Amino acid sequence: MFTRREFVQGGLAAGAALGAPAAHPASAQEAGLAAGLAAGLERNKAAVRRFKEAQGTKDEEAIIRDVLAPGYKRWRGGVEHLAANARDQGFPGPGPYLRGAFPDRTDTIEDVIAENDMVGMLFRVRGTQRGNFFGIPPTQNTIDIHELGIFRLADGKITEAWFMADELGLLQQLGAKLPARKDGQRIVPPVTEAGQDADAMLPRADARSPASAPERNRITVLRSKGSGPAAGELADNFHQTRVGFQHLRDYGNARGVGKETITSALPDRRDRIDDLLAEGDKVWMRFKVAGTHGGNLYGLPPTGRRVEVPEVGIMRFADGKWSEAWYFADELGLLLQLGAVDKVLG
Repeated sequence: MFTRREFVQGGLAAGAALGAPAAHPASAQEAGLAAGLAAGLERNKAAVRRFKEAQGTKDEEAIIRDVLAPGYKRWRGGVEHLAANARDQGFPGPGPYLRGAFPDRTDTIEDVIAENDMVGMLFRVRGTQRGNFFGIPPTQNTIDIHELGIFRLADGKITEAWFMADELGLLQQLGAKLPARKDGQRIVPPVTEAGQDADAMLPRADARSPASAPERNRITVLRSKGSGPAAGELADNFHQTRVGFQHLRDYGNARGVGKETITSALPDRRDRIDDLLAEGDKVWMRFKVAGTHGGNLYGLPPTGRRVEVPEVGIMRFADGKWSEAWYFADELGLLLQLGAVDKVLG
């Protein structure tokens, strides 16, 4: 799902092939094409915003029915691991969009990006746990976590979606462990080996010339996952506002082992790209952190297990330089793969 499509340049390429003296009709054509593309992106953004903002309102059912295409597919839920481990356990349901467990839930949209037929949305989920939450009794604790969704649309309707919430942060804020299953087992996310290698994607990206500013930004981000050099592309004031495994880093720092990062713990680490969206000064990258757990990870000893963890990076550029990065990974999924959930949450 969500393999990146090549950017369609048919009309623009045709215009570029004309000589300068006869460029006026082509320029008008290009302007019309650009305006149409921009209008399509805004329509897609509006559909995704309606989908999110309708939740919890009296018009929720009608609006969501209107913005979802027939055959809509949700590839991944936000609280994927909590839901998977609660399945068939007889726990009370958390209600639509978890509002049975968090009746005062409010979502705040923080960022939206669109390219071609895809939209990315970052939002913040807040609420008070007053009902059973996938086997966790009411704690009366409040939560404030990030969640994001990546959507595909056709004709202004959402056809597919993929979500990821900060499940480890959520459990920490509730002061709860992952509820035990009847069989004493955990439902562990699989290693799929899916996604694309950055080195294989770069030649195709470099071949598109002349590249727009968003395309150049995309290539810069793509190079950060390749094996070649990426020097000279960071702004002097570049800053990373969040690391992907932020909670695990905090856990490691509290134990004096904050330098045992995910990269040092996976000596054969080689990430794979799922999606790249570029618009204006922003680039979103969805990728999988992949490797073998061969070194200490924030105090967790090597297991020799192969791991694969979804992560999303949100990057900003200024004056052609990469100026800011914010990362968000599936930390609970990683701990499930390493068999270390109870150790960290304990």
